[in-house]
Amino acid sequence: MKSAEIKELSAKDLEERIETEKAQYARLRVQHAVSPVENPSVIKKSRRDIARMLTILRQKNPKC
Repeated sequence: MKSAEIKELSAKDLEERIETEKAQYARLRVQHAVSPVENPSVIKKSRRDIARMLTILRQKNPKC
């Protein structure tokens, strides 16, 4: 997900999206621990997307 797309989301939608992405990231890590994932770069991309969303959320709500 690109930064421009993330910036268009409201703070509430962004929080929901972060929770969804964190759950997906946790599933990917467990799945990778059990048997290697075909494309391990997906894990890296997911982690970076979460960080990107958290950064933009903090920019929108500096008190969070």
